[in-house]
Amino acid sequence: MLEPYIPIEALEVSAYEISTDAPESDGTLQWDSTTLVLVELRAAGKSGLGYTYGHRACATLIRDKLAGIIEGHDALAVRGGWLKMVDAIRNFGRPGVSSMAIAAVDVAMWDLKARLLDIPLVTLLGAVRQAVPVYGSGGFTSYPHERLQEQLSGWVEAGMRRVKMKIGRQPECDLERIRLAREAIGPLAELYVDANGAYDRKQALAMAEAFHIHGVSWYEEPVTSDDLAGLRLLRDRAPAGIEISAGEYGYDLPYFRRMLEAEAVDVLQADLTRCAGITGFLDVAALCEAHQLPLSSHTAPALHLHPACSTAPLRHLEYFHDHARIEAMLFEGGVVPDGKGNLQPDLTQPGLGLKFKHKEAERYRLG
Repeated sequence: MLEPYIPIEALEVSAYEISTDAPESDGTLQWDSTTLVLVELRAAGKSGLGYTYGHRACATLIRDKLAGIIEGHDALAVRGGWLKMVDAIRNFGRPGVSSMAIAAVDVAMWDLKARLLDIPLVTLLGAVRQAVPVYGSGGFTSYPHERLQEQLSGWVEAGMRRVKMKIGRQPECDLERIRLAREAIGPLAELYVDANGAYDRKQALAMAEAFHIHGVSWYEEPVTSDDLAGLRLLRDRAPAGIEISAGEYGYDLPYFRRMLEAEAVDVLQADLTRCAGITGFLDVAALCEAHQLPLSSHTAPALHLHPACSTAPLRHLEYFHDHARIEAMLFEGGVVPDGKGNLQPDLTQPGLGLKFKHKEAERYRLG
């Protein structure tokens, strides 16, 4: 039997920068690498891990501020530890680096607790489904047409029924790229587009009407997610078959509440690597349930799998090219979508079921 109080004995943090397999861009940003910040916790002979995708500054904040709060904290009292971290960063600002740093520690706490109990994390959280549908996500604006078609069609051939591509960097080219995408995936797969806020309101609305002919059914951030009135305009006036989505840049619950109260989206997105971890993600899910609106998880498929299977309003999980590639490179125990486009947790492993490949990762480690 476990003791009623199990102190966390140590927190270790490290950061790794992994180059992309090709230059990548979306409607508003270009990048050639991704940084992963890893947290490892130890208690009672067990270890748990968590991570976020963000700037190496997350690691500095964890090391200098959050480690001293979490070391000695009860490993079984996850939300209590989360609240202590939220209180501690008051003067640093909740959005951005602070919430992403908390996310990595929070995930590690959940993983550690499940490992101490020797059960999968989905069992600890309370499963509501055995598997979660995914959509393939990439189709970067930097891709030549051949790679765009190859990537999207490959996901459909692997059983995924939904794929997403980036748009907005060169609006005059978007319709041709969408036409090529539809040609590659055939008439039955759902086609999603993500503008990353690159359009203004009238441009976004005109594009929505043009997209409809190619069967686009998901329009992500047609305008900046800070423009709630613009998102609401698009939601009201876009063709009926197109859903408006946003929320990936939410870091705290008030952000998501404002978006829902503005009736700005048909589907809310949340990213646990940004919204302060699994604890924050579950709070967003409760908010969606209260508003009777579906939720979709953003990127980091290996992290979202267990909470996604425990979240009633969740519609699907984003199988993002960059993060799926990194998780396969640096972790053991990751799962891949089955032939029907679903991800299913491995119930034979405790916690998240992941093990970090320290030796393989060393070449990417930041000092």
